Amino acid sequence: MEIFKTAAAIQGFALEQKRGGKRIGLVPTMGYLHEGHLSLVRRARELADVVIVSIFVNPTQFGPTEDLAKYPRDFERDCRLCAEHGVTAVFAPTPEAMYYPDHSVWVVEEQLSQGLCGARRPGHFRGVATVVAKLFNLTQPDVAVFGQKDAQQALVIRRMVRDLNFPIRIEVAPLVRDGDGLALSSRNRYLSEEERKRALVLSRSLWAAQAALRERKLEALDGVLAAIRYEIEQAGGRVDYVEGLDSETLQPPTAGTRKLLLLLAAYFGNTRLIDNQVVEL
Repeated sequence: MEIFKTAAAIQGFALEQKRGGKRIGLVPTMGYLHEGHLSLVRRARELADVVIVSIFVNPTQFGPTEDLAKYPRDFERDCRLCAEHGVTAVFAPTPEAMYYPDHSVWVVEEQLSQGLCGARRPGHFRGVATVVAKLFNLTQPDVAVFGQKDAQQALVIRRMVRDLNFPIRIEVAPLVRDGDGLALSSRNRYLSEEERKRALVLSRSLWAAQAALRERKLEALDGVLAAIRYEIEQAGGRVDYVEGLDSETLQPPTAGTRKLLLLLAAYFGNTRLIDNQVVEL
């Protein structure tokens, strides 16, 4: 496995692989890898000859009061896991290698990014779309694999690829949960033992909502969302949002909605967790 730290080096490597007729798969990450990330690597290996994992804590997607400085990092462990799982190359640039001091060009998606995390974290998806576009240019992937846990992000990236004509397949792999049901996240390490136990209400309430909606369809939606909020608050969480939206448009569901996306964000202590569940109607 090779490790690249500059834009020129990874782009040269990727172009060489393309000239050799190799199919490239990209897994963009911010590091501190867990089983959720590794499931994306496994999917990329199924779809490509060469797998590149980017490890970059992207400063442009963090707000001024967010946890950029303390975001968990363990580069040596990440590289060991990548090597063990058949990754061909790791791209681990510094912020200075990714952004010129006077950089002034951004990629902005103006529909899917407006609500949910986009509304709570101004500028977040501008940073995400910009860095992913740069990673696409640098690594030249045929396919890029993202996780369903970041459902809004995946939709924004799909739209960017469609609207800007990137010749890239976007693969969204299933959300991965720990044995107790908590969605895997690098931020889970911030939770105390007690906070983690209380946070299990997130998956439990989503599963209960899924069952209710399958039985009673959209007429049950308002009550289901209210029940999720109540359960989170009863467990000591602070609700950021709880929404039920069309899974393709992130708009309120209509009679034509085939899949409903239940999305939530909540704080336990100082840790903000997100989760979601797709419900087929």
